Amino acid sequence: MPLLGAHMSTAGGVSKALERGKAVGCDTIQIFTRNNNRWASKPISPKEVERFQEKVKETGIWPVFSHAAYLINLAGPGEELWEKSIAAFIDELERAEMLGLLGVVVHPGSHMGEGEEAGIERIVAALDRIHEATRGYKPLTLLEITAGTGGHLGYRFEQLAAIRERLREPERVGFCFDTCHAFAAGYDFRTREGYQEVMEEFDEILGLENLKAFHLNDSKHPLGSRKDRHTHIGQGHIGLDGFRWLLNDPRFANVPMVLETPKSKDLHEDVENLAVLRSLIEDAPAE
Repeated sequence: MPLLGAHMSTAGGVSKALERGKAVGCDTIQIFTRNNNRWASKPISPKEVERFQEKVKETGIWPVFSHAAYLINLAGPGEELWEKSIAAFIDELERAEMLGLLGVVVHPGSHMGEGEEAGIERIVAALDRIHEATRGYKPLTLLEITAGTGGHLGYRFEQLAAIRERLREPERVGFCFDTCHAFAAGYDFRTREGYQEVMEEFDEILGLENLKAFHLNDSKHPLGSRKDRHTHIGQGHIGLDGFRWLLNDPRFANVPMVLETPKSKDLHEDVENLAVLRSLIEDAPAE
């Protein structure tokens, strides 16, 4: 059975996210461990780390992984932003290590007009420094497939491969497959044949063993739009079958899959989306 969940708020402390996840029926969750739209953030107290670990045992929700702050841009040409991004991502990994998380999802970054090659070089240099500063840490850096809006890198498997292959410690990097982003970038997995082709291409270029997490989001915009707009499962241009093939692929039975779809305070949308996803399991097993 796939491990399904959603991104959960950490308002009131990181341990609260596990309680919220349990309430809506999550097997796994994604969280922010620091403010996602500010450079400064309060440290996590040792007591809250203890509460988090207790809640993991109590709820059975695992694995848990985090998403890095949106301000981080490891590909940018400006020194001040780049240095701040490196420091912030080191902090992200430190928090993940404290909590014992699977890893930290991060958008590779935007080259901001400097070009793909220049952006990739900056990302590699940044990650080498980050990994050097966090030597021995267990949480992975999880590079996320992007929609390719503007100068954002990571919308082609080849770009992600170019980053990982040049790192001094490539084993510290895995990948997060966002269904909306991949679809917006032009990867069409709505048919069984299309799904198989996309996954074969991923395996050939990046290695399926390095695919460590999924974001399950339908897309408000059509295939290849390069627009990152999430919507509810089955209510966008991907449709139910794109998720059906994925959910019934035994290769991903133990890979966490989380929703990042719009929701209100009572989280009823998460309950509904998880029910839709679970209704697709074993309907049409992938060959």
